[in-house]
Amino acid sequence: MEQEQETGANCQPSRSCADLISFLTQQISETSEQQITFAEFMGWALYQPQYGYYTKWQQKIGAKGDFFTSPHLAADFGELVAKQLAQMWQVLEKPTPFTLVEMGAGQGLLASDILHYLKHHDVECYDSLQYLIVEKAEAHIAEQRSRLQPWIRSGLSVEWCALDDIPPQSITGCFFSNELIDAFPVHLVTVQDQQLKEIFVTTETNRFVEVVADCSTPALIDYFDFVGVDVSRYPTGYRTEVNLAAIEWMQMVAARLKRGYVLTIDYGYPAERYYNAARPQGTLQCYYQHSYHSDPYVHIGEQDITAHVNFTALQLQGERSGLDTLGFTQQGLFLMALGLGDRLTELTQTETTSPQDLRERLSRRDALHQLISPMGLGGFGILIQGKNLSEHQKCLTGLSMML
Repeated sequence: MEQEQETGANCQPSRSCADLISFLTQQISETSEQQITFAEFMGWALYQPQYGYYTKWQQKIGAKGDFFTSPHLAADFGELVAKQLAQMWQVLEKPTPFTLVEMGAGQGLLASDILHYLKHHDVECYDSLQYLIVEKAEAHIAEQRSRLQPWIRSGLSVEWCALDDIPPQSITGCFFSNELIDAFPVHLVTVQDQQLKEIFVTTETNRFVEVVADCSTPALIDYFDFVGVDVSRYPTGYRTEVNLAAIEWMQMVAARLKRGYVLTIDYGYPAERYYNAARPQGTLQCYYQHSYHSDPYVHIGEQDITAHVNFTALQLQGERSGLDTLGFTQQGLFLMALGLGDRLTELTQTETTSPQDLRERLSRRDALHQLISPMGLGGFGILIQGKNLSEHQKCLTGLSMML
């Protein structure tokens, strides 16, 4: 250990929180160095099978949870995504099955909105669908199964699987995700005297504290060479995140796609904006009861921990793995290109005398504005990649309004 850094106090733990703290403490005590990487800490805090934040049955997303996502605001988000997926099916010359692989489906809202739209607006596409959900959290799977029962009972092929279970070169269709990669465990790194170091987690007097030492893997150093950023020139104390799991994930997705698309929606930046000296503390954030802060060592197992996505790394790894980059844009531009502006216009121009109808329209209009606000959800990044496509098949409506 080279240096210790003070962290915030641990939470006054609930029973499950105390059990998770005990589990993490034991994991640290069993290592030879008495420390674990932050990626290990974050992975267990979020996904430990019994006590992790995402694996427990509790309301995490929505008004009663800790945060909300685009599908919680309005069905319009899923409907416009469905419109883009239907175009993908069209330009791929209507394959059957047309396989949609949703990775990290949360409460199943996006899946439900997509299926509802396609069944009512593109029956031929709907009839060709195979819907796969890649999900780690058993609590989420149970909720997804419940929400999607109408589609399952109607005979639609809806299945749950691990990404590893999908055979290589087997999918013709689209892999897609919404706010998935930001929850991948990240390594924390820092600069000391023009050297890249890693931030580890250890225990001291019943507290989790950070220590700085040599990197646990040369992949962290290679990562910055890969994305073209020289962090060694940054001042001592600069710290940020490295999402090695995202690189592996993109490689796995590309290997399983035979022909079609990868659609990634998340908050993040290109590498030059992400790893900027003007952002000296990185992007790590925690969400607890709709408030956010930067201390992952409180409310352990009771709060979400996230980091922004480096879209340059996803793009470059995709290209290295056989994908073409079709475009990168913002969610607001993507949704406007697919017709969200027309929906806003229709809300404004249609007259009503019903107070309840007026309130509903105002609420929906507010939700649509939130979906495209450049200071919020509308500023999310959307990366679309493709494999084994003709030039015509690379031209998608959602990319017609590029950054």
